[in-house]
Amino acid sequence: MNFKQSQTAAYFFLAPALSAIFIFFFLPVIAAFIISFTDFDIYTLGNFSSVRFIGFNNYIKLFDDPLFYTALKNTFYFVIVAAPLSIAISLGAALLLNSKLVKFKAIFRLSYFIPVVTTLVAVAIVWRFIYHPKFGIINYLLSLIGIAPIDWLGDTTTAMPAIILMSVWKSFGYNMIIFIAGLQNIPEDLYEAASIEGASGWQKFKSITLPMLAPTTVFISIITMIGYFQFFAEPYIMTQGGPLNSTLSIVQYMYQEGFKWWNMGYSASIAFVFFFIIMIGTLIQLKFQKNT
Repeated sequence: MNFKQSQTAAYFFLAPALSAIFIFFFLPVIAAFIISFTDFDIYTLGNFSSVRFIGFNNYIKLFDDPLFYTALKNTFYFVIVAAPLSIAISLGAALLLNSKLVKFKAIFRLSYFIPVVTTLVAVAIVWRFIYHPKFGIINYLLSLIGIAPIDWLGDTTTAMPAIILMSVWKSFGYNMIIFIAGLQNIPEDLYEAASIEGASGWQKFKSITLPMLAPTTVFISIITMIGYFQFFAEPYIMTQGGPLNSTLSIVQYMYQEGFKWWNMGYSASIAFVFFFIIMIGTLIQLKFQKNT
């Protein structure tokens, strides 16, 4: 079989997968992009001839919408606080489980990873009861030391931190496993040489562990940022975006506009603006990765 025949055979076997990707990914994306320039709504579903091309009106309306900026601010607040916290806790857990001081490492790894594979909706419901102002276990523990009950999800100052805490607990196990893999790829010879030179534990961590983990850390930062930018189920289940829109996320706002108010053209414009925001953030991190 010559090269041309091999190439034809490769395309033949790739065709089903590429066709599925094109039909179920690229075509919907193209359709959504076109819809973002129209007034597509629930009435259009009954009569497609009623759809009107309105140009950039949806995007102009979006940048004049104060609720969009509120949702954007909440999303950035969530990402900026939750992502570094999750990465730090993941790294700490990975260092602990990778050390020689801990026994039964497999049990601890499984315990920390269980929340990752647990359904997010179920976790959010359980944590909503944990945060309950009257019957929640957190307020019960606080009452033992004389602290009055706190309405964790009903107060604008505590609702987002409460969601962040739950989200970090839910997802840190995944990053922890990746960090453990990165730690196990660091040659032991480097630590032995540092010990001979009299380096302390902190000096080993600062001069060996962190630099060797840089590519892993950047990769985890990118996937964590992208995942946290898309947070939806947490506020949708726990607070419905309240109180006073203090936990309303971009994805939840997009969902409300598209499937609650049926402003699908406007919802599509939110999606593409949000896509470009995530893409810019990813490109910045990738540029940083090249410099590490």
